[in-house]
Amino acid sequence: MPIVSISLTRKILEDLENLVEKRGYLSRSEAIRDAIRSIILEHNISIRNEDIVFALIIVVNDFKREDIDTKLSKLRHEFNELIVEDIHRHIKDQYCIELFLVEGKNSSIIDLIGRIRGIKGIIQVKSIILPFLL
Repeated sequence: MPIVSISLTRKILEDLENLVEKRGYLSRSEAIRDAIRSIILEHNISIRNEDIVFALIIVVNDFKREDIDTKLSKLRHEFNELIVEDIHRHIKDQYCIELFLVEGKNSSIIDLIGRIRGIKGIIQVKSIILPFLL
């Protein structure tokens, strides 16, 4: 296996060491390879604009921000043809979690994710995009 040298800040190296220990990787190299595989897969999926994909989009926002529900509702209607399922849950009185299961053209799903990320007050957006064929 070829050896590649990288430079890391002290903080990143400490975080990496902690990750290796907590997640049970055999080495820093294995953790870095895992991260690189993930980035490559994400990139390869993202360039398949016209392919039909399935995705899970997880949205976290502040429970008290009712305006976000209104904005998400507008997006639900605008992207209705993509959204297979939408689940809304409250985590105590602190967070709202929205789960969107979507299916459609990759480019349309990427557009939806971008529009969600553009909503002010969203704390976090995570997505998993799965192609039907790799």
